[in-house]
Amino acid sequence: MLWAIVFMDNDYLPLRGVRVLDLTHTAAGPFSTLIMADLGAEVIKVEPPEGDEARKFAPIVNGLSTYFASLNRGKKSVILDLKSNEDRDILYNLVKESDVVIENYRPGVREKLGVDPDTLFKINKNLIYVSIKGFRPNSQYRDKPAYDLIVQAMSGLMLTTGIESDPPIKVPFPVFDIITGLFAALYAVSGLYSNIRPFYTEVYLYDSALFSMSILHLMYLIAKEKPKRLGSAHTNIAPYQAFKDSQGKWFAVAIGNDKQWETLCKVTGLDSLINDPRFKSNENRVKNRDQLISILQEVFSRNTREYWLSLFEKAKIPSSPVYDIDEVFNDPYANYVLFELNQGFGNIKQIKEPATINGKELASNIPVPMLGEHTQEIKQRFRKKA
Repeated sequence: MLWAIVFMDNDYLPLRGVRVLDLTHTAAGPFSTLIMADLGAEVIKVEPPEGDEARKFAPIVNGLSTYFASLNRGKKSVILDLKSNEDRDILYNLVKESDVVIENYRPGVREKLGVDPDTLFKINKNLIYVSIKGFRPNSQYRDKPAYDLIVQAMSGLMLTTGIESDPPIKVPFPVFDIITGLFAALYAVSGLYSNIRPFYTEVYLYDSALFSMSILHLMYLIAKEKPKRLGSAHTNIAPYQAFKDSQGKWFAVAIGNDKQWETLCKVTGLDSLINDPRFKSNENRVKNRDQLISILQEVFSRNTREYWLSLFEKAKIPSSPVYDIDEVFNDPYANYVLFELNQGFGNIKQIKEPATINGKELASNIPVPMLGEHTQEIKQRFRKKA
């Protein structure tokens, strides 16, 4: 497989010329600044002497955490001990010439370090300050540590995944950290286009989870229906889930409307179900889901995944194989989304932003920084401005 090494002229990137001071760690904050770096911003990642704790997350290859690498390409790393007056002064000089500050400190820490919004706005009244918090500061949870797992548990997500007999199941990547990071980047960019100065916004991890799950939660709040644990199935649509073939391989079928349902019935030889009152509308298919899935699974178990997917493709029925990780990156489509960065010890694979601008890719060609890699450069540039 060919892996494209991306070398780009950054003139077309919309955040070119914007400086972001990244005071974040672990996941939500770094993901927000990753997006801004890919969009052309100069992102200066301020780390304590021991570094972002995510640098220690396994697996580690040639001294580089793959977790850290997924969130921090395109940034400059500077070590500043913010308990030191000298290093804090350098930070303040950075603030004077930055457009955006993003932080996700625990409650009370930013005040102790002197990087709270009141302090920084006195230094730069035009600053955009984005604060990522676990919970709203006027709530009973204001001092509660917020990790993605905690929010997955409290949001109801872990008891809507899997099936009824399963223990609580978490999504195996920090889904709400990622969603919160997206919101933080969005609100930071909205600040750039706002006339409000200084601009202060708080983004809450727990609220981001609840907001992103609105499709499920409004079922309960409006219709008084509790979401069921349906495995791969859709709460509101049927059939819309994974099925097993004659060889034990899985594939997904997504029937989004009645016309697709009629087509599915015809290509599977189940024409009699088209006018069956149990299945004629999506509402009835959802009500009679168990009977419907039993019928379909029996039919699908008669032949191979390849047979069914070929049939569905010709009939334009939305369907796909259920891939394991090997299959994901052996699919030729991976050539469109992967690129390589020269990381010093060799090239590492990275995944591009899921968009282009006027046909041009969005993915930084600046490698993942080693801890403190740019400390000397940054200190020289900003110590002089004291």
